[in-house]
Amino acid sequence: MHKRKHSWAAIVGGGNKKGEKMAGENARMLPKATHEERKKQEAKKKEKLKTLAGKLLKTAVGGKETVEKAGAEDVAGNLLKRPSSRKGEERGMPAEETICRFIEQGKFLEACDQIHNLEHSGNDGMGKSESLYVLLAERMWTVVGEALGGSDRMLLEPLQSVGESLKWEKQKEAEWLGNGLETDSVSTWSPNFWRKDLEKTLMQYMTAQIPLFASSTNTDETALKQHLSHLETTFLPSLEHRSDIFKEAGLLVTYARCCHASLCSHLATLTDRNCFSFSQSLLIYGWIIKIYKRGSQACERPGHSPQHSLSPGAQCLVWILCKTEEKLLAIARKEVGKALKEAFDIGKPPCGADAAVIEILTEKTETARRVSESLCEKVEAECLEECLRFLESYEDEVRSFLQLDGCPQICSSLRILENCCLLRTVWHKLTYICSVSTDQNVKVNGFLHRMEDDIMEHFLQTITTKVKRTLKDHFKKCDSGFDHILESLKQNFLTFGKKKTDIYEALVKAVNAIIITEYMQALLTTPRKPSAMQRRRIVNKMEEDHRMMQAIFKECLGPAAGSLKDPIKAILELVQTSDPEGMKIALLPILKEFPDLRKEHLSAVLDMKDSLSREDRAALLKAFHDNCRESETEANMLFADIEVKPSKCGLCGCLCC
Repeated sequence: MHKRKHSWAAIVGGGNKKGEKMAGENARMLPKATHEERKKQEAKKKEKLKTLAGKLLKTAVGGKETVEKAGAEDVAGNLLKRPSSRKGEERGMPAEETICRFIEQGKFLEACDQIHNLEHSGNDGMGKSESLYVLLAERMWTVVGEALGGSDRMLLEPLQSVGESLKWEKQKEAEWLGNGLETDSVSTWSPNFWRKDLEKTLMQYMTAQIPLFASSTNTDETALKQHLSHLETTFLPSLEHRSDIFKEAGLLVTYARCCHASLCSHLATLTDRNCFSFSQSLLIYGWIIKIYKRGSQACERPGHSPQHSLSPGAQCLVWILCKTEEKLLAIARKEVGKALKEAFDIGKPPCGADAAVIEILTEKTETARRVSESLCEKVEAECLEECLRFLESYEDEVRSFLQLDGCPQICSSLRILENCCLLRTVWHKLTYICSVSTDQNVKVNGFLHRMEDDIMEHFLQTITTKVKRTLKDHFKKCDSGFDHILESLKQNFLTFGKKKTDIYEALVKAVNAIIITEYMQALLTTPRKPSAMQRRRIVNKMEEDHRMMQAIFKECLGPAAGSLKDPIKAILELVQTSDPEGMKIALLPILKEFPDLRKEHLSAVLDMKDSLSREDRAALLKAFHDNCRESETEANMLFADIEVKPSKCGLCGCLCC
């Protein structure tokens, strides 16, 4: 290696007159302010050297007479005042003193060689060398810090010597390992830590150059855009500007690696913020892609070496992209899940929030598509999977609801049915927004069908229980309990029917069938009394109930109510017809519409008729026998399950059936 000869006195303030003359001329050429600043810097360097040298000499030449008689700083001061020359070295200048001068002159490689020789010279050389390595490292990192803080070309040679010293350390380490030296000895050797110490020095400086992003709770997109813009237009160009001197010193690879690491560490810190929304995380994601593309374009230029580039490398950006992508998907999943829970809460009535679910999903996929088609596909998939997870948990909630003790309110069951209908609509719309797989479609339809079937069965069973209990004594007491149930059903149906869901009409018709069946059961099994007043009261109550049911189901179903079966109307027409022949004519459409009507059912109906003779009763029963037929289908099976006990005729006391 070519060794440069520098006068020790010229650097520390002593020396020959020629050096002083040159310094004077240079000083006259500088402005007054610059000259004074230079003098202050030289004074600082001299003071620092005295301190370092004093510490070193206490360790390196401890026990000598000069150190015992004088303070360490005096020894260091005398040492620095002593002129340096080849003649002095030839007179046997102490090795430690020579090393100190090399260190102060920025000749770190020469100092490394000298310390290495001292280390293997015996005579406590190992202990002395350790202190000298520490002193050398401190001075090297001081030079690195000065190079980072300014653009003084005078620092180039010392910085180059730092790079050469790192190469020297690598070479010595390889030699030691090649000679079979124990690994533990190599790993604890001071120079072995230099590269990490250099990276630590660079990282500390670069991290300090990154501006803090407002506060930990900042959710302002404008502030984040400004912060990313500052990184792009100020932070990265600043590092690029200071890279020239490190490139000339052979340290660009380490410098670039620390640039990448500091930027990625900062971006990771930004991404880890829990307060960031999907759109804010997407801003970071898009910015990283832009920087990545810029680095890729730079790599395509002729003569460009990726490992010497300050543009963040592919590995660094791919890692932070993956991390940011994970955060984006987690936020999308969380926001979609929250929207679904708010829109479909079993404990609350539907509030139209299903539109908000579609809006959130659309906004997420569209904004992601503007940044990256690949990201959009992942966001779509994550949102769809969150919908499936929600449906699975919602089905569990429905099961828990159905297992509650007692009969849950009618409105709760209708609310769940409405939610199922809305969920089906939401999923149908999603199939146009996202790429839904066949497997996902099958799963969703399975969830919805099971929930609809379970809640429908439970709901109809609840209605049956309530109506049966209310009608038990309805024709005895003629109270208003049945009226209240009908009014409650109307209000719930009208609320449920506002959405005009597909299941609505079928549900109302099923409830109508239950009410009619239970009503006929209660009517035909009510004990008949011979009093004419009791019979008239039952018929009057039937008329009142029929009007109310007609009004309610017409209001709930509209024109579709015309298709409902109406046995109450047919029975009223039968019992309210005055002559026997007219009753025979009124009986025929009943037999046609309800072929499962049995003789005991007709007999119970005739018990409600006022002033019906035995002969007329027998004639009607014979007409029934002549015209009754078996039903070929189960579509109109209304009377089949109604059991009527034979009753005694009020006229003769015999069994009617």
